[in-house]
Amino acid sequence: MKSKGNFKAILAYLSFIGLIIAYILNIDEKDKFVTYHIKNMFGLVIILFITTTFFNENEFLQYIGQIAWTTCFFIWAYSLVMAITGKQKGIPILTDLFQKWFKFLDQ
Repeated sequence: MKSKGNFKAILAYLSFIGLIIAYILNIDEKDKFVTYHIKNMFGLVIILFITTTFFNENEFLQYIGQIAWTTCFFIWAYSLVMAITGKQKGIPILTDLFQKWFKFLDQ
């Protein structure tokens, strides 16, 4: 059912808690569309964690962290729009890497 898949994919982008809930809801009724967006959001969460944790040492690193965080925000917004419109589309290189790296989320 497409509307359930859209709801779960959108839920994955709402917060880290939404990501966990979407993953749990997707366990019983596997949906490749939802799994695609779960992997994408999982990668974005990891990038955000890294930028907020490791880029606070000095002014230059904070600047790099802010650029990475802002870039992540725009990627997140774009990905959320793709989930809302029902498209399985992401940032070309980054999303492809997330899909390859996070195969354990296919379970």
